[in-house]
Amino acid sequence: MTKGKGKKGKGKSWAPAVERIRPIISGLRERYPDVKCALDHTSALELLVATILSAQCTDVRVNIVTRTLFQKYRSAADYAAADPTVFEQEIRSTGFFRNKTKSVLGMARAVVERGGQVPDTMEELVTLPGVGRKTANVLLGTWFRKNEGVVVDTHVTRIARRLKLTRQSDAVKIEKDLMKLVPRKDWTDFSHMVIHHGRQICDARRPKCEVCPINRLCPSSAA
Repeated sequence: MTKGKGKKGKGKSWAPAVERIRPIISGLRERYPDVKCALDHTSALELLVATILSAQCTDVRVNIVTRTLFQKYRSAADYAAADPTVFEQEIRSTGFFRNKTKSVLGMARAVVERGGQVPDTMEELVTLPGVGRKTANVLLGTWFRKNEGVVVDTHVTRIARRLKLTRQSDAVKIEKDLMKLVPRKDWTDFSHMVIHHGRQICDARRPKCEVCPINRLCPSSAA
């Protein structure tokens, strides 16, 4: 590789994404060896509720809210029977609390109607209110240990584009690109590592390229 004088990778010759992906994964794994889902949970239902609440909200805030929520609501039936007005106030600090209330309580009612157990397939999960591919992938990969896809949130979107692993902006299309590049056995860990990387180093406004473990592999690096 030949270094140029410009910033953000200008003047450099970059290997194709398919050649960079394995060293990218290795670099992230070395930096985040014990990576895991940042949402506190002890069951599939708790993780599902927490993931729905995490939309447009930090995991830290969600964990504060669910600390009390999970003590009160212990089954899908408990959520299904909840008073929406009360529940809205219980999750208010996570933002978009009215829509999230509809999603959580609607999801719970659907789970109760289907026997009370959270399903473990993508096909079934995405039919639940408030559950899309991203949420389903979190649940399948983290709780059920099934690599059915790659979680694509704002961090994964930003970093995948900065690394030139995709040119897409749509989450579903980005996921398809990443699934072609990342070995299936790494799909879940890759998502967690990239999300952690986005929070700690590859910030949206001021990425810390100088301390990034994969800056030599990143076409957007200013280091």
